Amino acid sequence: MRILEQRFLRGPNLFSAAPCLMAIVDCGSFDTTPGFGARLLALLPDLSPEVSARLAGLTNAAQAIEPVVMELQRLAGAAADFSQTLDVPRKPDARRAVCGYRTEQVARQAFDVALDLVKAVARGEDFNVAAAVKELHETAEDYAIGTSTGAVVNAALKRGIPALRITDEANLFQLGWGAKQKRLQATITGATNSIAVGIASDKQLTKTLLEQAGVPVPAGSTVTTLADAQRVARRLDGPATIKPLDANQGKGVTTTCTTPEEVEAAFAHARKYGRHVIVEEFLEGRDYRVLVTGNKIAAASWRRPPCVTGDGHSTVRELVEVENRNPARGEGHTNILTKIPLDALAESTLAKQGYGFDSVVPSGVTVDLRGNANLSTGGTAEDVTDLLPEETREICIRAARTIGLDVAGIDVICQDIARPLREQRGGIIEVNAAPGIRMHQYPSRGTPRDAGAAIVEALFGEDDGRIPVVAITGTNGKTTTSLLIEHTARLTGLRTGVTTTSGVYIDGQMVREGDCTGYHSARTLLTSPEVDFAVLETARGGILKRGLAYDRCDVSVVLNVSSDHLGLDGVETIEDLAKVKAVVAQRASRAVVLNAEDDYCVAMAKDLQDNVEVLYFALDADNPVLLRHLERGGRGVYFEDNTVVLANGARHEALLDVRQMPVSLNGCARYNIANALAAAAALAASGFGNPESVAGLRTFVSDSKHNPLRSNVFDVEGVTVIVDYAHNCAAYAALSETARAMTPGRVVGVVAAPGDRRDADLVDIGRTCAAGFDDLVVYETENRGRRDGEVAALLVQGARLGRIALDKLAQELNVHDAIRKGLELCEPGDVLVFGCGSSISELTEALRPTRPEIAQRIEAEAV
Repeated sequence: MRILEQRFLRGPNLFSAAPCLMAIVDCGSFDTTPGFGARLLALLPDLSPEVSARLAGLTNAAQAIEPVVMELQRLAGAAADFSQTLDVPRKPDARRAVCGYRTEQVARQAFDVALDLVKAVARGEDFNVAAAVKELHETAEDYAIGTSTGAVVNAALKRGIPALRITDEANLFQLGWGAKQKRLQATITGATNSIAVGIASDKQLTKTLLEQAGVPVPAGSTVTTLADAQRVARRLDGPATIKPLDANQGKGVTTTCTTPEEVEAAFAHARKYGRHVIVEEFLEGRDYRVLVTGNKIAAASWRRPPCVTGDGHSTVRELVEVENRNPARGEGHTNILTKIPLDALAESTLAKQGYGFDSVVPSGVTVDLRGNANLSTGGTAEDVTDLLPEETREICIRAARTIGLDVAGIDVICQDIARPLREQRGGIIEVNAAPGIRMHQYPSRGTPRDAGAAIVEALFGEDDGRIPVVAITGTNGKTTTSLLIEHTARLTGLRTGVTTTSGVYIDGQMVREGDCTGYHSARTLLTSPEVDFAVLETARGGILKRGLAYDRCDVSVVLNVSSDHLGLDGVETIEDLAKVKAVVAQRASRAVVLNAEDDYCVAMAKDLQDNVEVLYFALDADNPVLLRHLERGGRGVYFEDNTVVLANGARHEALLDVRQMPVSLNGCARYNIANALAAAAALAASGFGNPESVAGLRTFVSDSKHNPLRSNVFDVEGVTVIVDYAHNCAAYAALSETARAMTPGRVVGVVAAPGDRRDADLVDIGRTCAAGFDDLVVYETENRGRRDGEVAALLVQGARLGRIALDKLAQELNVHDAIRKGLELCEPGDVLVFGCGSSISELTEALRPTRPEIAQRIEAEAV
């Protein structure tokens, strides 16, 4: 059994709106022994009846991979919802397994285990499922999001705020996109003052500042020696609490110390966590935690120390073991509650009550196992938010503000939280940065409070943390349309980001070079705090290889769908390709711009989300799809009498003459006029005014500096040379039409195509070029696994089928020789189209030996 492909689709994709693992598994000659399905079901007995029925009669082992992966994830505690198994074109023994996942690392491991399990079962061998699931469960816990962090992230997602985990191992998240993003780690936010965190970590400094602010705090001092600890304890009017100066989560805390021996033991315990120790007045009463977010009280809880209640025959140890089996308890912060530790502090706390670990507690008697009530040491909580008097609320908010924290956990000790603090000698004993919020989200008693939502509100107010995002896809024209939109938005003063096949640009400056039309490049913009408005060119390959980088965009643009890249990545037909492009259209939340003259684009309108507006564009003002849409009150953009017209139902507004747009090549480049129509529609859908759109369309220049390899025009001794990335039939047909509109003379094509296209597609490209150009020079560029000369031969074959005269057809495999040959065929006034170019330097290097001055001029223009 071989894995032909395996990839993680991290965003919306061809199969699902959620992340998926996609793998193609080929069984080849791998045979299953009789009873394969039954043995598999015996190892995984909890499968649903539907899945069990699928597996019972299987003979192809590859079909078992997907359901086994999903079951293993469920057993590991990381269940996902979506999965399917699909046939693979031209590979009868292979299957495409698509498995949704919550945690990528768990899915990766589950796939490997599933593969080994299925192989073992197929061969009739034993397999230890329990051991494999145990390892998967450990992986799930290693990469799990902490409870507090998860509460904030889930609250953000519920409000439509995007969330991105920055590191797999840590609880560090980005909430929101671009300039609106906020950072979050546990309950520390990007707005949390680092000085305030330092102050909160110094309990004595915190007390000093709070006391100055008029906040009630216990008396006490910081010491470094046992002698000083004993001296301070003697001066206190009653029992002492002894704790480290800068520890957290209740570490090293001992309460109700009344004797020198207890002080000595507590001091030694606190010194395990720091050199400086606080000895302070023990405030009588209950332990409360008040959560402050922004300038509001989000929640308050009565924290109870971990305890067990006797049954008359079980020991304390046995009672704790029973309680720790509670499904709500886990290690550390991985669950709603934490397991109760049986350690030296628990032993000391029990001793004060007259018990030990092996003591039998009388029936109905409750014993504490901690002096403090932190959830991290096994405590429980009861919500008391509604009981807080206004005075206590104001004191807690003042305490957080005094320390400088935007999110703070205020520890309060008093007899009754419903009474004002001062009248009962209550006080604040600590102010905590990064407070845990499990106790508020999941109290053992009382009303759950959405503390995560309170933190999100403090961060974002009513905003959704999203910057405007426009996504552009299609077979041809994506880069030019993307740059037109970005250029226009930047002219309005917005800090823009755009991804294209030439690179990633932020505010007009390249930050990454290369073909940047996929997942990672889009994430570069969405994670940049410098971007107010993002334009994402989204290519077929990026969608298929990683999925989209965004859950939704504001505006989607689908320019066209025509034959290209067929036979690759499971895309066999134009219909398949249209489904890939439709992934972008389906993620729009505000509007979709569609080509009214492309049937595949028009068909996408029926599958859009509710309340998403459709705007059509068309070169033909009488296009029936466009006209029907306008009659129904819809919006669209069309081309009529050399003018770009924006229509809103019956209202039609002329924007500008296309000959005023440099990108139109004086109105000759109809494909760029179509791109401008799409850009104008997208800008209108994004809320830009007509004057702003006109300013952008009128000033964008598609030259080698601003839009390389997209209809860049050069003069070579009177010959107009158009350099373009064209590499498919539709692009070459459009280029030849443009060239003919630019000259009454001859049109020469220097053409190539990528080698990963199917033979028939390469022949079609050759035929199209023969029909469009007077003379044709065929060269080779990226052969992508084919032999030298093979691609050119297929293009020539197609050209001959196009009935081009033999004396009009030449073959020069080297690109520089081909360009020179093409120029030899031209006279001043002719147009030469250099297609499938990968760099302007191909033209300049071809010119350099005989025309060095021209080569130097072209290079200068590109800088």
